[in-house]
Amino acid sequence: MTNDIPALARLQQTALIVGAIGLVAGAAGAFSNPDQFFRSWLLGFLFCLGLTMGSLALLMLQHMSGGQWGLVGRRIFEAASRTLPIVALVFIPLLFGLPRVFQWAQPDLVSKDVILQKKAPYLNVPFFVGRAIFYFAVWLTCAFLLNKWSAMQEKKEIAVTPADTRRFRVLSAPGLLAYSLTMTFAVIDWIMSLDPHWYSTIFGLLLVVGQGLSAFAFVIAMLALLAETPPLASYLRPRHFHDLGKLLFAFVMLWAYLGFSQFLIIWGGNLSEEVPWYLERIRGSWGYVALLLVFGQFALPFTLLLSASLKKNRFFLAKLAIGILVMRFVDLLWLVAPNFEHHGFPFHWMDVAIPAGLAGFWLFLFARNLRSRTLLPLTDPYFQEAFAHEAH
Repeated sequence: MTNDIPALARLQQTALIVGAIGLVAGAAGAFSNPDQFFRSWLLGFLFCLGLTMGSLALLMLQHMSGGQWGLVGRRIFEAASRTLPIVALVFIPLLFGLPRVFQWAQPDLVSKDVILQKKAPYLNVPFFVGRAIFYFAVWLTCAFLLNKWSAMQEKKEIAVTPADTRRFRVLSAPGLLAYSLTMTFAVIDWIMSLDPHWYSTIFGLLLVVGQGLSAFAFVIAMLALLAETPPLASYLRPRHFHDLGKLLFAFVMLWAYLGFSQFLIIWGGNLSEEVPWYLERIRGSWGYVALLLVFGQFALPFTLLLSASLKKNRFFLAKLAIGILVMRFVDLLWLVAPNFEHHGFPFHWMDVAIPAGLAGFWLFLFARNLRSRTLLPLTDPYFQEAFAHEAH
């Protein structure tokens, strides 16, 4: 079943065009510069993964905590989480380019580097692939079961009393813990190990919070787009955007706190294994990118989200959310790209084309998933309870 939602149909069409152009351009670039192709592919994969896994985490959080903010966004979280099988397939091309991306996958470098040799029991290709399979298996299991039960609930194939929705919470509680642990190790494997001489105990949590920030920004933008579409139009109110804006504000502050804490600890420790990682990212042109992140992903959103009236304005909040999504991509670029180039700002057109292509394809699949179900979980007993006093 595909719902006739003009806004989503237009979004699908635009996303498909952008995705096709980006991926065709990236495929052409792969022949001229295969090293850059795999590096840019990693960047696009990480951005799409953040949207998918952040949405899955918020879906589980919503099942645990309840609240209208999550009920109006549940279908968006579910549709985003159902793109996970495709995101897993997007990861596969990286396996063919591991030596072009990761130092520890290059035997000649490992033979000359004592640190790489000592880390070889963990950083080696078979174990790397095995861990990735395990991560995706855990995530896919959570996404599959939550979406399956939700579909059964919508079709009324299972009982829809509050007591019978307990299965969602039983899975979501350990699921959130498993997500936090597996994602921590995943970002260590896929981002931190790009520079195997550097390490940070905060890095995993920083990326987890970043994914939550991406998902909150994305759901705000989508709800603003669909605010006039039934049945959302009958339930969505400015207070819901206010609630989501407050949660977005909280994640902006948490991301800034963790990012500054990591910087302060490493800079204060002044260890030769850690400080060079930051030196590469605050010198030259990368320093301007760092300032852009401080301003665009913290200072500006922090200042604007202090206003209650602005948080209730869906048009303004959606523009701010889109800006934060752009900054999330810039943040990933700032984390990944300096590992490969050490002379100024190594901006390459594939760093935009390939992530844009993958993001466009992801958005197309997301919109298709969202159109396959009702925009609100109307059969959920908690929905009826939460909106019992709404005027329909």
